[in-house]
Amino acid sequence: MDEQENNSSLQPAKSEDDESKNTGIRRRGKILEDAILKAALDELTDVGYSHLTMEGVAARAKTNKAVIYRRWPNKAKLIISSLQKHIPKPITDAPNTGNLRDDVIILLRGILKPLETIGNETIHGLMVDLSSHLVSSMPEMANLSEDKLSKAMMTILKNSELRGEVNLEKISPRIVSLPLNLIRYEILTTHEPISDKTINEIVDDVFIPLVRL
Repeated sequence: MDEQENNSSLQPAKSEDDESKNTGIRRRGKILEDAILKAALDELTDVGYSHLTMEGVAARAKTNKAVIYRRWPNKAKLIISSLQKHIPKPITDAPNTGNLRDDVIILLRGILKPLETIGNETIHGLMVDLSSHLVSSMPEMANLSEDKLSKAMMTILKNSELRGEVNLEKISPRIVSLPLNLIRYEILTTHEPISDKTINEIVDDVFIPLVRL
């Protein structure tokens, strides 16, 4: 091995800080991550999900795509992280209007609000890229957790029980989770925004008949 090759082999591996050679600034940690996530959102807004590339995000963030790939293995994961950070947070507080039907409808609308912000084109692109994993990713994508959703629905049902509308002992966990599961099904199969009519049908024709005394 000649001297030039030997010296090359002793060079340290490139790190994410190597971006400073091209940008004139050195960013790391959360500062760099925030810049990439903001660039991803701006790129998504400008070109749409189908035309978005890691190279485009890297150029907008003034970094290199290797830095992005170290954090996110593909653009779907990157976009989900960006949406988590930037889209409006859903309202998951359990409403208490004095009426079971109205409470469930308000909760479902609050859950859907972030997904409306994301838009159909992005959701469909994520469907293609994540395939069967999209269903499990949707709460994450909308800044939701299954625990929060379950607690909100259980609070609604407990309030309803106090009013004499339902008997919780007769309601299985599968029925409790049914409204959200039907919302997911609609998103995955219809490729259309979920209308108030669809929400009303889920609540009035499916959920309420199953839980009413």
